[in-house]
Amino acid sequence: MSGGPQAAAIPTRVRYLIIALVFVITSLNYADRSTFSIAGASASDELGLTTIETGFILSAFAWAYAAAQIPGGALLDRFGTRPVYIAAIAAWSAFTAVQGFVGFLTGASVIVQLFVLRFLVGFCEAPSFPGNARIVAAWFPARERGTASAIFNSAQYFSLVAFAPLMGWIVHVFGWRSVFFVMGALGILAAIAFAAFIRNPVNHPWVNRAEIDLIREGGGLVELDTPSDKARDKTFTWNNVRQLLANRMMIGIYLGQYCINVLTYFFVTWFPIYLVRDRGFDILHAGFVAAVPAICGFLGGLVGGIVSDRLLARTGSITLARKAPLLGGMLLASLIMAAAYVESQWGVILLMSLAFFGKGVASLGWAVMSDVAPRQLAGLAGGVFNTFGNAAGIVTPIVVGLLVAQAGSFDTALLFVGIHCLLTIVAYFVVVQKLERLELTA
Repeated sequence: MSGGPQAAAIPTRVRYLIIALVFVITSLNYADRSTFSIAGASASDELGLTTIETGFILSAFAWAYAAAQIPGGALLDRFGTRPVYIAAIAAWSAFTAVQGFVGFLTGASVIVQLFVLRFLVGFCEAPSFPGNARIVAAWFPARERGTASAIFNSAQYFSLVAFAPLMGWIVHVFGWRSVFFVMGALGILAAIAFAAFIRNPVNHPWVNRAEIDLIREGGGLVELDTPSDKARDKTFTWNNVRQLLANRMMIGIYLGQYCINVLTYFFVTWFPIYLVRDRGFDILHAGFVAAVPAICGFLGGLVGGIVSDRLLARTGSITLARKAPLLGGMLLASLIMAAAYVESQWGVILLMSLAFFGKGVASLGWAVMSDVAPRQLAGLAGGVFNTFGNAAGIVTPIVVGLLVAQAGSFDTALLFVGIHCLLTIVAYFVVVQKLERLELTA
């Protein structure tokens, strides 16, 4: 046919399907880590858990998640994204489902059972975000990475939009244990979908040469996971880790991710409980109300990515394109502190919505990592980045639990979270200077 060569020259758009599937899987990822936040009030009452005990249980996920980031990133670099990610989804989904049997299991107290199971969920989820960053680095040219990274990162908000009402309804109708069974089953389906559709660009049967060339010419690492990549055997060395930790730019990025994740972990751990205990919502309504700021965070994430990519297209400056949305977003996110001084329920929801919209706009950390990570260490660099970021998941649930137990309300906890929004600005504008890809020395 005469139109054949011309049609073949038009790039396919498989990368958009890939990022859509990554978005769905990441939404399930966040839903699984927030299951106990939704089930927590009912589970705590039935199991007799105190506020401080609940805080430690909520933090269990992040202890393992943070500790396993560097090994998880190294595994991704060594074995490739696809096999490691598939195994991770299946494993964390299985451990999510088992949490529904807590109290019926023997050999340990309920607190120990919950802590261990949430610890194992965190351990198995560790490769997910470094894996997402590798997928974006392989499938997207530089000019599209901000939007692509914002899409998968905004899944943390969409997760509560889609799943908080669902999980709240399940708890209300079927009891808190049912949440874990349903989310575990959905995770197994996600693992099957990933195995069926996710491939490296050069190996994907639906991609044509024009799309591969478009990605490659735009700086995409289309052969990142090919078997011929000999650099895999040398990805994890202490010299490589030292170079990542000794670079001023990387230190600032790591610190910024820690600070911004204080707000993230408040949202996915204590926020629904805050709505029930401090603001008078019942668990069914709390699930729906929590979706309002989540929608704003989701929209903010998309806005931040699109604005960042447009700034990059107009100015050619990655530094300006990534930092400008972060500054505006974090200033807006710091409004969370004002919720401590507002009495009305909907006034609090309005402030939370503005705060999470701002946090979404500023959530460009993974786009920054795709821009600056050494080419041969995309997984390891992402693992180190996420280790620092998710250390906030260890600190935040415990500190918030202690502050609430001491003050009898969430007011000082909200101040704690808001101050970290301002510290994110300090990290990126005082510590980080020019953003550019890090080149390793021998």
